[in-house]
Amino acid sequence: MKITIVAGARPNFMKISPIIRAIENLSTSNKPISYRLIHTGQHYDPNLSDTFFEELQIPHPHKNFNIKSGSQAEQTAGIMIAFEKELVENRPDFVMVVGDVTSTMSCAIAAKKANISLIHIEAGIRSGDITMPEEINRMVTDSITDYFFTTSEIANQNLIRSGHLKENIFFVGNVMIDTLLQNINRIKKPAFWDDLNLAPKKYYLLTLHRPSNVDEAGSFIELLNDISAHAGDVPIVFPVHPRTQQILQETRNEFPNYHFVKPQGYLNFIYLLKNSNAILTDSGGITEEASILNIPCITFRNSTERPETCSLGTNMLVGNDKIKISEAFQKLKNLKWPNSKTIPLWDGMASDRIISILLKIHYA
Repeated sequence: MKITIVAGARPNFMKISPIIRAIENLSTSNKPISYRLIHTGQHYDPNLSDTFFEELQIPHPHKNFNIKSGSQAEQTAGIMIAFEKELVENRPDFVMVVGDVTSTMSCAIAAKKANISLIHIEAGIRSGDITMPEEINRMVTDSITDYFFTTSEIANQNLIRSGHLKENIFFVGNVMIDTLLQNINRIKKPAFWDDLNLAPKKYYLLTLHRPSNVDEAGSFIELLNDISAHAGDVPIVFPVHPRTQQILQETRNEFPNYHFVKPQGYLNFIYLLKNSNAILTDSGGITEEASILNIPCITFRNSTERPETCSLGTNMLVGNDKIKISEAFQKLKNLKWPNSKTIPLWDGMASDRIISILLKIHYA
């Protein structure tokens, strides 16, 4: 069985790591598995790409397209052209795409145009917000996928309502949590920890990168000011995504309780998350990790494609609603944040389930 695995952006790297490990562990002489790893180069900052390969012990990719920056259309076209050529030269039995980034959709389209069976890891999740580029990527990818591997029963139902066959949908759990649990004992204190006099549970961790939050300078600065006012004297550690760096450089506003740091590698970031008083974010994946680590999570979005992080985890959606933001900080300060409950199959074994199922499909 030959699988071409696609990674293009930071969330992808965390998802492919345990899958590659499962392939290496489950391949046998009777049922051999080989894989070819493709890095599209969608994320090209070393802190968002190279570091993750090293820290998560992912083999160097067999091919890196080095697509780099550009508009959505430019990235999509560049990735599709490069991946089409790759599939002609190295045709697999399956193409595996993960998550919902531009690379996911682009390579899914190229694979199906080449009549190659398509696997989507983390299929079926929906935010209901069509203004999010990721939502479009999910919908397009799932519309042409052959084998769906899901993180929740809710995702299963989303796919079934879209007309997909139950026998091609497999609820296996969450590969992001596989990576978290496999590496939790390897996390590392960032170099700036002592310089900033940080202490466990004595700071907030902030990440913001969604266009709706950071692309308009005025509303972005207003949100930072709101967070700062509620945080009071508690430091806020903010690893600055490249998307937000330019706006911060352009503003003259001063934020005395913020510590702006460079994007962090996986092991450093999880250390910061695990030891924070709370995570303040607009990310989807981080809400999953926070829920498993039982860290309070305030999410600056009005919807989520991961509703189980709200119903069973530690996630609370506040959008940019000042009242909801204030209420969330009050819960934190009054120590009334709900504890996380068990989320079904988020147990570190999702990748093994995926590869076991693919072996049965291919060698049936």
